[in-house]
Amino acid sequence: MRAPAYTKDILRLAAGLPDASLLDAADASVDLRSPTCGATISLTIACADGRVTDIAARVAACAYGQAATALMLSHARGVDRARAEGVLIALEDWLNGSDAILPDWPGIEALEPARERPGRHGAILLPFKALARAMEEA
Repeated sequence: MRAPAYTKDILRLAAGLPDASLLDAADASVDLRSPTCGATISLTIACADGRVTDIAARVAACAYGQAATALMLSHARGVDRARAEGVLIALEDWLNGSDAILPDWPGIEALEPARERPGRHGAILLPFKALARAMEEA
């Protein structure tokens, strides 16, 4: 029997997503859309010494996409490009079942129910793709 689509943890994370405007003085700005589900994100970052110092996002996605965005935002400060890209690869592998090891990102275990829901993977990956893309641009 499949677990409920949206757990209390997912809904709690999604509800805790900050309602923030984008940064005015951003070093990089990214707009992405998931081709699988249509979720969208606008992300801005400020950086110093190759690390995120400030970050803001607007997202239109399901609760999984909102929860993933909340997790990404709450732990992105201090991240450098290599870490952003590494977490994205690990998350893709974990969601696709090719790696049973949780990606090294605080709270990511809350997204475990999505592993058996490929239709949600695009929304979950979107904020991490945006972060990696923004770090590439910064």
